[in-house]
Amino acid sequence: MKKTIAVLLAFSAIALVSAQATVGAPDPNAIGIDTAQQKLQVVAVDKFESAGFWNVHISPDEGVASGRLFTGGPAAKADEPKPEERYVGIDPKIADIQAYGAKVEFFKRGDNTILVMAQKPLPVEGITKTLSVWVVGRNYNHVLKVIVSDAFNKQFELTLGKLNFQGWKKMSVAIPPQNPDGQTGIIQRNFHFGNQMGLKVVGFKIVCDPMEAYGTYYVYFDDLRAVTDLFAEDSRDTDDMNDSW
Repeated sequence: MKKTIAVLLAFSAIALVSAQATVGAPDPNAIGIDTAQQKLQVVAVDKFESAGFWNVHISPDEGVASGRLFTGGPAAKADEPKPEERYVGIDPKIADIQAYGAKVEFFKRGDNTILVMAQKPLPVEGITKTLSVWVVGRNYNHVLKVIVSDAFNKQFELTLGKLNFQGWKKMSVAIPPQNPDGQTGIIQRNFHFGNQMGLKVVGFKIVCDPMEAYGTYYVYFDDLRAVTDLFAEDSRDTDDMNDSW
């Protein structure tokens, strides 16, 4: 009997360790491995430094929304590895000193939805494995989603998580690999179109908790990044024609 209990406790301990190992940010090395090799790179998608590039929207029946840039950002961002300038989709000379804030004044409680949208979709080079963004959620039970479009401009919403925390938090989501048929899901690669790969970030969607969608709500964003596989990009023939005419 004692041996049986000891064995059960050992299995429980192993299961607990395994469960704890899976908690946290998604592992880009284990997502959608469909090539013999991978070349993963951290890419800066947007630093939230351009005034007017992001806009906040809410239904006129639900409230009034506005947004602006603020000086500041997450202190923990300084401990993260710097993305190589070659793959930065924005001007690396721009100082990374600001964050974007969105403010919503609700008219009433309800199933309200807030959209924080880019002026134009932000392309991510390569095959995106994960997306992350630093957020101040102000400890509300609202749910944050990121809106992306794939290589064929189909839009999808991916859940980053609840905004029920204080201060800055890095929120991440894994990009699901396309389905085996190659025609459904988030399609980032199609063998017919070698020069049309990856996805674009369209914006963010906040699905409000009806019990907490009242008064004035503030949320802040900074440092939108991706981990992307650039193996196919760097392996492409330099003399290949570009199907964009």
